[in-house]
Amino acid sequence: MAPAIGGTGLGNWSARAYHRNWLLAQANGLFDFFQHNSINPKGGFYDLDDHGKPLDAEGQVRSIHIAARAVHCFSIGVLLGRPGAASVVDHGMDYLWNHHRDKKNGGYFWSLDNDGPVDSNKQGYGHAFVLLAASSAKTIGHPLADGMLADITEILNTKFWEAQHGAIAEEFTADWQPLDGGAYRGQNSNMHLTEALMAAFEATGDKDYLAKAESIADLVILRAAGSVGWRVAEHFSADWALDKNYYHPNEMFRPAGTTPGHWLEWARLILQLWSLGGKRHDWMPDAAKGLFSQSMALGWDSRKGGFFYTLDWDDKPAKRNKLWWPACEGAAAAHFLNEHLPSDFHEQSYRKIWNVIERAFIDHENRGWHEELTEDLVPSHSLFPGKGDIYHALQACLIPLFPAAGSLTKGIIEAGGRI
Repeated sequence: MAPAIGGTGLGNWSARAYHRNWLLAQANGLFDFFQHNSINPKGGFYDLDDHGKPLDAEGQVRSIHIAARAVHCFSIGVLLGRPGAASVVDHGMDYLWNHHRDKKNGGYFWSLDNDGPVDSNKQGYGHAFVLLAASSAKTIGHPLADGMLADITEILNTKFWEAQHGAIAEEFTADWQPLDGGAYRGQNSNMHLTEALMAAFEATGDKDYLAKAESIADLVILRAAGSVGWRVAEHFSADWALDKNYYHPNEMFRPAGTTPGHWLEWARLILQLWSLGGKRHDWMPDAAKGLFSQSMALGWDSRKGGFFYTLDWDDKPAKRNKLWWPACEGAAAAHFLNEHLPSDFHEQSYRKIWNVIERAFIDHENRGWHEELTEDLVPSHSLFPGKGDIYHALQACLIPLFPAAGSLTKGIIEAGGRI
């Protein structure tokens, strides 16, 4: 019997030359959009509007994760052989090291403007991305990478890491007093630290990074998510007790309820961690499958496409807008699952997600990707004012082009840059 049109009988998209060329073209479009528009000559990077112009050319407030992600992504560009990428890495590393770094108290400020710190707090989320930036910069031999890697590792170990829990604390003031009494712990910062710890392990061979990544995954996924049916809980008390009633006005970084995009992100990270750890932890493949299947069953809008931003604890859509980054993480997770645990479901999901990205998230008129859509897949700006970030979309385009055995930098290096 012939396979149905749109079925998986013809094999995986990620193995087809046309699809791979299409993904590379999308990655190049993202590089072009951000490389030539986002550099702020006064340091750091602009947030861009829909047309690629600075949202605030004179008074741009620059959050640390944007600079760190630019370093990571353009280090990938250097590894691929992209002209001009090294200059972007230089620009970002200089800003992280000479401006975001607190030379008095240690650590890295959350945000700056032209006059100095705007938010001088020390966030675990931001420090995780500094570790990722330093690790990626090390793979291309950047002269600041080793010093930054040593510095951020010491800060994470001495200020953030809580051995009794096997994860990091969330936030401190500039002089390292616990912010808001130190009562909050969050999975988001620990998730991104897991990604960064794996990159640091790959860049250095230091197994302490890997051990810490496995510790966080055990806490956040095996114990916490596993106890609530592979739903990733976002918010916890200081002793890591789940707080289902947590509310914070910052819906970009701390939305109430659950966030299916993070289930997808963890699905990929867990398989990456499983591979790097020699496939020793038998629970990890089942966890990745469970996280992905739950995100598709509960978070995917089966009528209109895309992932709802958040769900309540009754698994009903709460914030119904569709953001680009869950779609990106879904595509990457589906690829990883298809490589390690191949199934028609994973391949069909991969195609379904990319079809929505192509139709609704890629801005074919102005270039770049829309970062936010309404429930009906119409561009909007309730949370994200423009196009501020290359990180999620670039990784979604490039991850399927390299072996699913580690981070992108590792895969590109081992493949000799060949796609």
